[in-house]
Amino acid sequence: MRIVPFIVSAAVTSGLVVVLNTSLLTPAPLGKLLSPQHGVWQNAEAASQDFSANLTFPQLNGKVEVYLDDRLVPHIFAEQENDAYFVQGYLHAKFRLWQMELQTFAAGGRASEILGEKGLEHDREFRRLGMVYAAEIALKEVEKDPVIKAECDAYTAGVNAYIEKLTESSLPLEYKLIGYKPEKWTNLKTSLFLKYMSYDLAAHDDDFELTNAKSYFNAEDFAKLFPFIQDSLDPIIPKGTVFEKQKIFPAAPANVDSGYFNNHDLAVTQSSKPDRDNGSNNWAVSGSKTKSGAPILCNDPHLGLNLPSLWYEVQISTPAFNAYGVSFPGAPGVVIGYNDSCAFGFTNGGRDVRDYFEIKFKNDTRKEYLFNGEYHATKFRIDTIKIKNKPGFIDSVAYVQLGNDWCPVMYDKSFSGGKNTNNKYYAVRWKAHDASNELRIFNMLNRAKNYADYSAAVTNLHTPGQNVVFAAKNGDIALRTQGEWPAKWKGQGDFVMPGYDTAYLWQGMIPQDEVPYQYNPERAFVSSANQKPVDDNTYPYYLGRDYPPYRGIIINKRLNAMSNITPQDMMTLQTDNFDIGAATAMPFIIANMKEGELNATEKKYFDILKTWNCSNDVGSKGVSVFDVFWNKFDSVVYNDEYAKAPKVVMRPFFSTLVEQILKDSAYKFLDNNTTPQVETLADNVTAAFKNAVPQLEKLEAAGKLDWEKNKATRVNHLAKLAPFSRLNLPIGGGYRSINATKVDHGPSWRMVISLTAQTEAYGVYPGGQSGNPGSKYYDSFVDQWAAGKYYLLWMMTKEQAGDKRVIAKMSFNK
Repeated sequence: MRIVPFIVSAAVTSGLVVVLNTSLLTPAPLGKLLSPQHGVWQNAEAASQDFSANLTFPQLNGKVEVYLDDRLVPHIFAEQENDAYFVQGYLHAKFRLWQMELQTFAAGGRASEILGEKGLEHDREFRRLGMVYAAEIALKEVEKDPVIKAECDAYTAGVNAYIEKLTESSLPLEYKLIGYKPEKWTNLKTSLFLKYMSYDLAAHDDDFELTNAKSYFNAEDFAKLFPFIQDSLDPIIPKGTVFEKQKIFPAAPANVDSGYFNNHDLAVTQSSKPDRDNGSNNWAVSGSKTKSGAPILCNDPHLGLNLPSLWYEVQISTPAFNAYGVSFPGAPGVVIGYNDSCAFGFTNGGRDVRDYFEIKFKNDTRKEYLFNGEYHATKFRIDTIKIKNKPGFIDSVAYVQLGNDWCPVMYDKSFSGGKNTNNKYYAVRWKAHDASNELRIFNMLNRAKNYADYSAAVTNLHTPGQNVVFAAKNGDIALRTQGEWPAKWKGQGDFVMPGYDTAYLWQGMIPQDEVPYQYNPERAFVSSANQKPVDDNTYPYYLGRDYPPYRGIIINKRLNAMSNITPQDMMTLQTDNFDIGAATAMPFIIANMKEGELNATEKKYFDILKTWNCSNDVGSKGVSVFDVFWNKFDSVVYNDEYAKAPKVVMRPFFSTLVEQILKDSAYKFLDNNTTPQVETLADNVTAAFKNAVPQLEKLEAAGKLDWEKNKATRVNHLAKLAPFSRLNLPIGGGYRSINATKVDHGPSWRMVISLTAQTEAYGVYPGGQSGNPGSKYYDSFVDQWAAGKYYLLWMMTKEQAGDKRVIAKMSFNK
């Protein structure tokens, strides 16, 4: 078992018996950790562990039977729908309790209760962002919906039913290592978890970085560095699409040029951020393009790679629906998957729904703030943040009303996210603060039978906005860029805005009938890969400037060319490592290299680059050469311009540099403004390559020039415990490839669903069903995922209870 050598090694290293009863090595005393009766030994699970059980709970209304298959996937058969959610909550807790609680502690700004003072900065940030405030508002909305409230109540009761039966010896391993115990689950925790997903998917912003870039560069240079749209864009909704007649007309303020676009004040705060590449791929192809004649739907959400995994695979069968897919430990229902009639999946919408406003208080008491020329009374939220083994920290967060919305003043003189704020105050307007009931979409999709059901379901999704793909057995395919999106004037929200002038506030939401979508398009497929959803020339609302173009380009190119498509073809496409962004740049790199100025070592690496096929494959050295070169090239081109820029500042995207050079080989920023001569593209390419070679030599000497060894993809344990992580996985890809696997981020669930009469479904995620590092089911899918292989997903029927794939049966009775 994995845990035994780790703990034994820790004990031996300590050397002294006295250490066994202290917390010097871990927060929990090692004496308790090594106790045969209650310690970590109890978490070592036998390979032949029998999970069968007969359980009785008075909360149930009927009988529930759960069949665990040979991958430990539960197939839940319930006589009553809410009983299924009770059992789902019980199973989530049984296999993922520590993960569930850790994520909600993080979301609620309670990490200090576990980690001590080192968690305080995180806790203050999340509370000041309004995570708990947002979760409380969402919970009130859930409580207005009797169906979803009953679903959550049943789920919470199931989680608590498991927690109540825990003993000290049966606590999950991490509780023992860190030294604390689980608390009761609540519906607020489910709401907090969903807001944590909103943070991960809809909280990235570049307001401060762009504000400082705008303040540092002149308008002409800024436009070259940060264009509104990429020339190469192949949008989610094809160019030329005619949209509904515009109903809302957001108007820029009269003083927008002087007070906003040409305001050169610096705003130099910023704290931690979600990964900007939190995205995904999804597509659906019509039966006219498939070998079977039935639609195929595919989805692979790109998120952080962790153990335990974000996902938990499950089948839920009730009299009302029968659904299979992945769920969130912490929330009821199937999130991405399929049922007997259709399939559904998501990619991140990526739009900016988190804006910052500078607030002017009357004085440092923050009791009154200026708005539209008058002072108004502030509200305060006073939080006491508990800190392990320390007195609590009292944080006072001001809330100001911007229009109809009360917004937290996230940054002030007492908190700057670790950076200087120039003693200014910044309130955050985040769409996730608004009332919403996101669980309703999953409840409705799980039972959807057709396009009308799908359309009714997706409009319940407000934040995080997603591109929701759909396919049905009747042949329909669709994709909707769903969310409740602010209707913005061009440039609104790119920079920090004046919070004392109503003209800068959001002026409404884009009407749902103007949200871009496709239904059975002529090209016979729909797709999204986080690129800009529409062409700016035809869609009337401003959608921002930060969208990755390349995966969308190559997916559409591949799908356009394909016919007689099989599920196997789709698996191959999901794991495609081709880097079309690099392929676009390679011709001007090769053409402008001054080969005569390269020495023998430099020529060796240039030969590797020249023969690279632009595919980020396992064993490829060319991609490592390109990756190191491009980082040096970006520095050679831009570092002179950025030498005196603010520390918190935006840098141009990869696509910007490529497209500007393709448009103009004498691109302004190629010239180094610190030298007397005028540098050319060839000068920059050659200098960057020479700068790259010493790093390439070090990589090769360390045996890390092959891409998978250079990239060293890992699936981290949530507490970053290396013995419980999977390191140095042999997998290719990269953030511009369809297989968007980075170091610790990438396809978190790959799914291919062929909607034939008997559904043919495949899936895999980089983890395992159990959260126990001492279980063989902890990371049992990782190698399959890394190899680009899939499991056949089994939508079990009750009549298959005797199938050899069933390894255990759990019976739940009232």
